[in-house]
Amino acid sequence: MTPDPATPEPSAPPASLAEVLRRIPALDWVMLVLAVASLGLLGWEWLWPLDEAQLYFVFGADTTICAVFALEFLWRWRRAGWTWAYVRRNWYDVLGMIPVQHPALRAFRLLRVLRVVVLVSRVGMAVDRTLGDEYFYRFTSRLKRDLVSSISGAVTLAVLEEVEQVLHKGTYTANVVKALDRNRPELRRLILDKVKQDPTAGRFRRIPFYDDIMEAAVDAALRVSSDLLRDPRADRFVADVLFETLDQIRSTIAVKEAVKESEHEMQHHREPR
Repeated sequence: MTPDPATPEPSAPPASLAEVLRRIPALDWVMLVLAVASLGLLGWEWLWPLDEAQLYFVFGADTTICAVFALEFLWRWRRAGWTWAYVRRNWYDVLGMIPVQHPALRAFRLLRVLRVVVLVSRVGMAVDRTLGDEYFYRFTSRLKRDLVSSISGAVTLAVLEEVEQVLHKGTYTANVVKALDRNRPELRRLILDKVKQDPTAGRFRRIPFYDDIMEAAVDAALRVSSDLLRDPRADRFVADVLFETLDQIRSTIAVKEAVKESEHEMQHHREPR
């Protein structure tokens, strides 16, 4: 019996995630592990004081990993036909292979972060090709959204704490006085022009010595403003305003974090078990 051409053939069942991960080339997994290990060595060297023996170990391990990176890069370059376009597209791989210890060149090693991103993306593309519907993209997007949602409030509060410590040592009004002194002639002309253009102030033009009186009044206002800003009490007033603003921002973030946590708990309880 001839099958009806209009009848679609049954589609194959979707592969499980474990099957997809098994189909990813082993080389991609190895390079991903080495890239993460390289970043771990770099972080260990930067964040903790190391003795000479530990530095020698880090340099030796890092040089070995960079040698593996170089061999893998040459292998991929050979598959690409030894074209310089491939090198231009993957320039960060070349710079990330540098196993240097000089502080001026360590920044290049941070480009290994791009290598990790590329390798993770390569794994993700393999998952997408098997599962379809951008499975890996949706998974990482949700993971990124949850991660950002979890740490955004804490990061903002930490930044506010740093800002508050800086403000405790700041001289806010002194900065305004410096700007006022630097721009005093321009500011004086600006005020005089605005006073002359004001229709209410124009009624006093008939007063004798009007221009001299206005210039003296503007000079006195600028001088009093500078003296006021130099007073320590004005500095304390501005500091109080800034600290009140920081407290308000901190309270607002705390409320948002509480609402976010409550919504997360409600969603967790609604999920089927």
